[in-house]
Amino acid sequence: MCVWMHRTPLEWAEYLNKEVKVRATDRQDHLGWMFTVDPVSASVVLVNFQEGGGVSVSVVMGHAVEQVEVIGEGDEEVRERLRSVFLGEAAGETLSGEELRRRKQSVRAWLERNRIPVEEVTGEQEVLKVANVLTVAPPYRPEDCSSSNEIILARIQNLMDNNPDRTG
Repeated sequence: MCVWMHRTPLEWAEYLNKEVKVRATDRQDHLGWMFTVDPVSASVVLVNFQEGGGVSVSVVMGHAVEQVEVIGEGDEEVRERLRSVFLGEAAGETLSGEELRRRKQSVRAWLERNRIPVEEVTGEQEVLKVANVLTVAPPYRPEDCSSSNEIILARIQNLMDNNPDRTG
């Protein structure tokens, strides 16, 4: 049985922006920087940076993932390079630690004012855990939300879009 598919988005988040080796059920290994995990299919999106500035992107379908092993830690530069592959120039936005804290507190306060339970999860990056089913990663924008429940994801993103204190 595939354990990977039964993990939570919070567990998957531990692998984001890290260099990983994904072992597929056909015993083939896939190497790359993990950009994201699709919350519905558990599919893994891997990015490899090539010499000369090229980029290759591969997807390992969630049902085929047998094992994921971290082989390298990513830093802020890797995180920004990964984001820029998919988000273009907007990913180049760099926020200071104070700006990130202010944005996190604004999102948390707004969700709490709307009676949504929120807690902070500290680790490699400070993530907000919303109602035990959704996470909001830095820089705490609606597109930084992750959940396997699409209805809750859409509602929280919509609520965040309507935050009058929203910055960025």
